[in-house]
Amino acid sequence: MFYSTRSCIFGRRACYLFINSNPYPRKSSTLLTARPGGRTAQRAGLQRRQLHLNHSTMASEAKKAKVSVREGILFGMGNPLLDISAAADQAFLDKYGLKANDAILAEDKHKPMYQDMVDNLKVEYIAGGATQNSIRVAQWLLQVPHATTFFGSIGKDKFGEVLKNAGEHDGVLVNYHYDDAEPTGTCAVVITDNNRSLCANLAAANCYKKEHLDKNMALVKKADVCYIGGFFLTVSPESILAVAQSCAEDNRTFALNLSAPFLCQFFKEPMMKAMPYVDILFGNETEAKTFATEQNFGTEDLVEIGKKIADLEKVNKDRKRMVVITQGTEETIIVQDGKVEHFPVVKLDPSKILDTNAAGDAFVGGFLSQLVQGQPLKDCVRCGNYAASTIIQYSGCTYPPKPDFQ
Repeated sequence: MFYSTRSCIFGRRACYLFINSNPYPRKSSTLLTARPGGRTAQRAGLQRRQLHLNHSTMASEAKKAKVSVREGILFGMGNPLLDISAAADQAFLDKYGLKANDAILAEDKHKPMYQDMVDNLKVEYIAGGATQNSIRVAQWLLQVPHATTFFGSIGKDKFGEVLKNAGEHDGVLVNYHYDDAEPTGTCAVVITDNNRSLCANLAAANCYKKEHLDKNMALVKKADVCYIGGFFLTVSPESILAVAQSCAEDNRTFALNLSAPFLCQFFKEPMMKAMPYVDILFGNETEAKTFATEQNFGTEDLVEIGKKIADLEKVNKDRKRMVVITQGTEETIIVQDGKVEHFPVVKLDPSKILDTNAAGDAFVGGFLSQLVQGQPLKDCVRCGNYAASTIIQYSGCTYPPKPDFQ
């Protein structure tokens, strides 16, 4: 083991995850379980229809009925990783062939880097993994116990316990597959100025088994919205397809994230197999342009790219695909059904920015937290921007005890 378990378990932030009590009052009135044929199941079906009506088109931004938040309304599946985060300089990036604001999978040349960080940099251990970050942020904003559910694979070790405790503390229903052979996955987060470079050693996260999904499919079907990050394409594309097909069959929303340029380049086959089921696609400007290049769109114009992605083959014809393209501090572009909207980003004072890691994950979490409530698109984007601007003022994917989003 190349890092100190003691430092991880009893470090400042990890310790916080263990000793703080659950912030949510567990009143039975807030825990709604959709029993087959019961009133709650009927209510859930009605809410799903309302959610579909609210987000199948951007034509109207009139005030819409808010959907009650219930247990299991949002589902996520991805790679749970423990972030090993530290500030460094350009020389450190060059030493290991890393780029600022990039995300890659670890190769043999990167293996010494983790120990190098622990030995020579001031590191923090923080619960991470892109999809898990988004789900935790959504849970923080929803403030209803077990409103969100997360699947992934971890090892039977202390780092796995840190991740499990982090999710449970936040109120997420974490349902992990436990791998007997591999340790819990880690991700080096190297921060230079206001930039971050991610290098993930998936380990146990790479060992997710579809059998786990099959045994727990009831939790997937319970969700109105299912979200999976693109990084999971490298792990279990068959699980992604199973979730996507389930959503299409039941007319529920399936959302996917491009996540990183290399996925658009080297995992485009499984990505394109999932694409016909995608109702909402997230990506930043670099990912969108890389996707366009790989798909021979013949343009680098983000609006045109969004339109072409929205027009790709789709299984569920009842839902028009929505494409959400973020551009950091520049406006967010959203395309759906031939319509284009631009949403400005309220820029944060640079002196308040501590760590941009997880900003994109937080945007998705904020967006989805409003989507599942049937809120207008402008409020989904506004909450996404709120979440992102909050997270970058903290180290890693961490946040204050209570949100103040209005």
